[in-house]
Amino acid sequence: MDERLPMKVVPDAIGPGQESVWSYPRPPVAQAVQRNLKVVHHGIVVAATRSGIRTLETSHPPSYYFPPDDVSPFVLRKSRRRSFCEWKGEAVYFDVVVNGEIKNGAAWSYPDPIAAFSLLRNYIAFYVAPSENCFVDSERATPQPGNYYGGWVTSFVAGPFKGVAGSESW
Repeated sequence: MDERLPMKVVPDAIGPGQESVWSYPRPPVAQAVQRNLKVVHHGIVVAATRSGIRTLETSHPPSYYFPPDDVSPFVLRKSRRRSFCEWKGEAVYFDVVVNGEIKNGAAWSYPDPIAAFSLLRNYIAFYVAPSENCFVDSERATPQPGNYYGGWVTSFVAGPFKGVAGSESW
């Protein structure tokens, strides 16, 4: 058995064109991705790119990061919220504001990431749940389970995913 797998976890079967989150590395990595990524809220395209970055970590669906130039101007408002990731460094958060509606802390960035994650510098990631629609290519993503994680679940990845009930010790 893979030493990354908690004893009680059985990876889902991998279908054609899928990756298992249980084959993702720990510590995690950031890598360029050339898929069509898009975030839409109230019919407004908040961000769209083919030059994104995804982070891959054992048991997590990918989180996608957008180049700042591919995020619509004036939709992000800096938040006072901060967090620290042992792998990436300090994250800053943004509220997403569209048509007067505010989604608090719906996006985040690493302005000064740890060297191994320098690709992420100033790129912006979005949580799926607060957004109307997030897409990878033409597929609508769903949020990673749990209230903390920022992964985008699509048919491209097989789980189970960190955040489901009972995964606290993974």
